[in-house]
Amino acid sequence: MFSKLRPLIFKVDPEKAHTLAIKSLKFNLIPNVFDENKNDPIFQTKIFNTDLDNPIGIAAGFDKNAEVYNPLFKLGFGFVEVGTITPLKQYGNPKPRVFRLVEDEALINRLGFNNHGSKVIIDRIKSNNKLGILGINVGPNKDSDDRMNDYLVGLRTFHKVADYITINISCPNTEEGKTFEDPETLNDLLYQINLVRKTDKPLFVKFSSDADYVVLKELTDICLNHRVDGFICSNTSSNRINLKTELHELTTIGKGGLSGKPVKKASLKNVELVRSFAPNSVVIGVGGISSGEDAIDYLKAGADLIQVYTGLIYEGPSLVKRIQTKLIEYFN
Repeated sequence: MFSKLRPLIFKVDPEKAHTLAIKSLKFNLIPNVFDENKNDPIFQTKIFNTDLDNPIGIAAGFDKNAEVYNPLFKLGFGFVEVGTITPLKQYGNPKPRVFRLVEDEALINRLGFNNHGSKVIIDRIKSNNKLGILGINVGPNKDSDDRMNDYLVGLRTFHKVADYITINISCPNTEEGKTFEDPETLNDLLYQINLVRKTDKPLFVKFSSDADYVVLKELTDICLNHRVDGFICSNTSSNRINLKTELHELTTIGKGGLSGKPVKKASLKNVELVRSFAPNSVVIGVGGISSGEDAIDYLKAGADLIQVYTGLIYEGPSLVKRIQTKLIEYFN
């Protein structure tokens, strides 16, 4: 069904199409694509002494403002991560800022953490009791004078309502010209987080898919030294290597994070590496999952859970059911 609608949907600007998808979920206009076996016991997973109906989640970036997490649970996702949420509301970067690379089944986005801000979103979550495991992804405001403190604000704001919190360190440059993926800067950030971390809620750090072995090892060790509970591998990429999309089109699009099929290889490698560096930590695999076979590749690499996002855009909501069908075969 979705394959027939996709050419029509793809005529709509991708950001507008996303807004329509959120509205459709709000008003229950997307049909239930899962059968009665969506929560088959074979899928049940225990993470941090918490039971998940299945290991398939939706990544941060889809439900930026925590508007449709309950409809997503009803569609069959085992967990939902909302955000990235900043302390203050921000519009993000100028439009257009989301681009489809159809030949590559990929997206490039430079949204810039557009969201309603922590005050509006915490009130929304408090008035809409979650029906499943809810992760909250926090980051800094673009024009903040103290981006490190912005993470602390996110932690303080959401620790009571989140089942886990993700520190999104793929962010705009700090005043010193470093991102929080710089080892020294990340060390300082996690030190400050632990000073105010008055909660046992699991803390995750989300790595870029572009990190190499040496950097990834150093970042993982820093996280383990600061009691980080888990890792998400990986965020979007700035690389444009081996894409089918014409160079002139990529040049016209310009900067932004690449997601979808082209990042799978790098993200999968990061899962393998982080699993070897942190054998007792929880690892969530994300990047280029558009089939059951992709999901199984991540589980074999060492992921405990997986997340999808760009794959939904190209495969439609039935993607999760197809992943579940393959997982039944895999687990049996």
